[in-house]
Amino acid sequence: MRDLGHRSIDSDGYRPNVGIILCNGDGQVLWARRRRHDGWQFPQGGVEKGESIIDAVYRELYEEVGLLPAHVEVIGCTQQWLRYDVPRTYVRSSGISFRGQKQMWYLLRMLADDTEVCLDHSEQPEFDKWRWVDYWLPLEQIVPFKRTVYRRALTELESMLVRPGAST
Repeated sequence: MRDLGHRSIDSDGYRPNVGIILCNGDGQVLWARRRRHDGWQFPQGGVEKGESIIDAVYRELYEEVGLLPAHVEVIGCTQQWLRYDVPRTYVRSSGISFRGQKQMWYLLRMLADDTEVCLDHSEQPEFDKWRWVDYWLPLEQIVPFKRTVYRRALTELESMLVRPGAST
């Protein structure tokens, strides 16, 4: 892996990243609008050097939506890294060369009240608005280059989602 200070890029050019699908008791998922953009997505973020994947999940969860580990229950995660390439037009001109993201996706259940969600826990908030949506709606609204990864994550994790009225 190439060292980028607090983040690394693997030998194939992918940055390790976590994706978070947070569901409520009605089987809906948290969908958030990116600040200064007109795009919506699930919370996600890079795994910092020396950080475990689950620690990255909890850090990103707090930084992006203000929730603590006690506010959620981990239901499951994808069995392997899911990768997407970032189109060159989206890559910032920081001089860092990378191909895309490799993500481990986690399905979490919200245990806290909706009022615990807070989008401004970091100096530069990622999101400015959020809402609960139907489980599959994000697949229709995510930017095209992330769509395959979203489909794979949602498909793999759907069987772990307990929906109201379902027998357990």
